[in-house]
Amino acid sequence: MKRSVIALATLAAFTFTTLTGCVTVPEEHKGAAKGAGYGAAAGAIAGAVLAGEGSRTKGAVLGGLAGALIGGIVGNYTIDKKQTAEQTAARYNFQPSSGTMVRIENASVTPTSVRPGEKVEIQTTYALLIPTANAQTSVTESVELRHEGDLVGNPQTMVTHGGGTYTSTIPIVLPPDAKTGTYRVTATVKTESASDTRETTFTVR
Repeated sequence: MKRSVIALATLAAFTFTTLTGCVTVPEEHKGAAKGAGYGAAAGAIAGAVLAGEGSRTKGAVLGGLAGALIGGIVGNYTIDKKQTAEQTAARYNFQPSSGTMVRIENASVTPTSVRPGEKVEIQTTYALLIPTANAQTSVTESVELRHEGDLVGNPQTMVTHGGGTYTSTIPIVLPPDAKTGTYRVTATVKTESASDTRETTFTVR
């Protein structure tokens, strides 16, 4: 068990370096996004280690906000395991010969209409199907937020899961001067060999 925790911690540290390096935001906002990533560093290792341990765990968010959301705050995400590996496999009639599969079942933002300064929660529910019983795999959950086509945020997390159905939630407090209009949210869940994407929207009025 001790060796497993050390290995996960090492992976999380590597992941933090990799993901913060992948942040793609307009040049004038890169400093803010980088700062948001470093601010989450202390919790990132614990988040990656704990995320696979059970229902309703918390972890750190890597990445940041820029552009229309530059003054916003990304909170800690939560992960809630909704179904076991066996229940999920039965629902999909999953065959191990198919290899690892990811299926996003729902992506939503609550509420769908907000004012500047209010909070939205981005939820992604997905099924993770793994051929080997009791095995775990690294999962990257990422969200892109765009306003009028411009990337204004890309919070992302990396967790270690066994098979099952999960719902992750990322809370974002909008800045008081958030631009009005429609924000397009693209949620992506991927493993080393599988991925899925789904889009939704919310409006700042």
